[in-house]
Amino acid sequence: MIKVALIAAAAYFAAAMTVNAQTTTPAATPDQTAGADPAPIDQGKGIYAHNCSHCHGPNMVNGGTVAPDLRAFPDDRQRFFTTVKQGKNGRMPPWGDVLNDDQIASLWAYLSSRRNP
Repeated sequence: MIKVALIAAAAYFAAAMTVNAQTTTPAATPDQTAGADPAPIDQGKGIYAHNCSHCHGPNMVNGGTVAPDLRAFPDDRQRFFTTVKQGKNGRMPPWGDVLNDDQIASLWAYLSSRRNP
């Protein structure tokens, strides 16, 4: 119940903040997507839109919220999995009970395809 309220509040705040935010992300470079299987990336995009965009913004462009811009997330798969599963500093809720490892792997594939280091 608390998680639902937290997500709803975050979604409202993020939507309000993204009105003037940039909503496009530069396409990944060929080096970033070379040899990448598009299926997990597409699946991750859908999972991101449904579960993550409320706080991290559409196309990973946040609207000035406390959520970090995921396009600049370090190239550290293990850190990503740990953060998604366990949450972070009380600001990001844990998603380990909502998303399974395959879904988190798809999110990582999507995030990695959109990284802008």
